[in-house]
Amino acid sequence: MFSYKEIGLVNTKEMFAKAMKGGYAIPAYNFNNMEQMQAIIQACVETKSPVILQVSKGARQYADKFILRNMARGAIEYAKELGCEIPIALHLDHGPNFEVAKDCIDNGFSSVMIDGSALPYDENVALTKQVCDYAHQHDVTVEGELGVLGGVEDDVSAEESKYTKPEEVQDFVSKTGVDSLAISIGTSHGRCKFTPEQCTRTPDGVLVPPPLAFDVLEGVEKMIPGFPIVLHGSSSVPVEYVRIIEQFGGKIPDSVGIPEEQLRKAAKSAVCKINIDSDGRLAMTAMIRKMFAEHPEEFDPRKYLGPAREELKKMYARKNIEVLGSAGHALD
Repeated sequence: MFSYKEIGLVNTKEMFAKAMKGGYAIPAYNFNNMEQMQAIIQACVETKSPVILQVSKGARQYADKFILRNMARGAIEYAKELGCEIPIALHLDHGPNFEVAKDCIDNGFSSVMIDGSALPYDENVALTKQVCDYAHQHDVTVEGELGVLGGVEDDVSAEESKYTKPEEVQDFVSKTGVDSLAISIGTSHGRCKFTPEQCTRTPDGVLVPPPLAFDVLEGVEKMIPGFPIVLHGSSSVPVEYVRIIEQFGGKIPDSVGIPEEQLRKAAKSAVCKINIDSDGRLAMTAMIRKMFAEHPEEFDPRKYLGPAREELKKMYARKNIEVLGSAGHALD
């Protein structure tokens, strides 16, 4: 058993309490490699924002759980080196079963999500409670999920979304003991969060998605007032990155995300954690494709990963300031 406290990580309990009081959301940025981790920490130190370093099942398979744990240790030391000891949590995103969640808890994660949303309700309750019972013995916080998000991200996929039923949330929270709840109000995984048929188009061809179901969010808040709510699938899929990727040979048609003004509105409510993954992938890919096209002779990974890292940092910093509202709250 390796406790996250040994390396200076924090769980999400205090983070979320402060976020709800302050009307902002904690950024939960997915990472798979060193450059992504560096960009996240640089941006959050620069903007003085708390942060959740988020790891999917696929990321653990790609980077190895022990390397990721030590990257989190490195992140803490890196933040100190950059001049600000920001609160950092290490979180399992979309844990598929008890065994994976337990393995993360035993290996230094300070927070885990158990995703039983595709299961029948009673099975979701039982699985989530099992994880909570184990995690809470080690002061690890747990996120559960009710409702199904559409889209594809790593091993998580669903053809269509199913909104969370507000009438179920109070029973779910009380029976499971979860510390936060991911809900479905129209966000979606991946870079194509809506079909073209669900969207309208601007004169220059940009897809405009339908609005989020804030009535569902309000219904959830009424049933469990003051309880931390999480939004998954909340990348905005910036048009500028999509255009750069396609300009330099990529093919990612019908890419559309969640408008940032809607995320800002959500962050002022009980939503205190917003997950962003696809935007980071797009920013990195755009800069790498651009570098290869403009400098075809280049083969030093530092020369193309460096600019990608810098673009990531700028994007994350802007998200903290303009979208999530978390900037300046690391020292609250």
